[in-house]
Amino acid sequence: MFTKAEKTKQFILETAIPLYNVKGIAGVSIDDVLNATKLTKGCLYGHFQSKEDLSEQVIDLALKKTVDKIHLAVAGGKTAKAKVFAFLDFYKDPIQTYVPGGCPIFNTATEVDDNHPVMKEKVAAVIKAGQQEMTKLLEEGIQNGEFSNKLNPPVLAFKLVAAVEGGLIMCRIMDTVKPMHALIKSLKSELEQYIS
Repeated sequence: MFTKAEKTKQFILETAIPLYNVKGIAGVSIDDVLNATKLTKGCLYGHFQSKEDLSEQVIDLALKKTVDKIHLAVAGGKTAKAKVFAFLDFYKDPIQTYVPGGCPIFNTATEVDDNHPVMKEKVAAVIKAGQQEMTKLLEEGIQNGEFSNKLNPPVLAFKLVAAVEGGLIMCRIMDTVKPMHALIKSLKSELEQYIS
């Protein structure tokens, strides 16, 4: 059971996620967060030491929620192929993403690359873990006979993730979902070439 203070802090973090995802760390001001939460500056600073502390905790939660949603989508698959397809389908609508502004992993990665070494490490850890999980899933598909051993799991895992994340940002900029649908269809067809 959350205390009142914990509920307030969670409310601040949850409310700030879309702000950070749309405007970025540098673009969000404390006033933006105060306006969205309707809280006072004193209340906000009662929960966070600084804007940097708030930013780190918001990004941590955004990354965790994103990873949790991907895991939930993938867990619905009964086979390795179904799980990979579920991962790809998670990205099928680059315009209406579950958090406004696109994928928090990609958005944060591009912003923190040169400016926020601590957050860069956090995003890198999420991306590396995602790559490892996808690689492991493809390896399991080979081991259980779903996929041919001609499939190179680390290479294909990188390609799948890089393609959907890149496709996501390109489709958002062009304001269309059609290329993403074609990309996902193409990636699925590529994977199906390895079906034993």
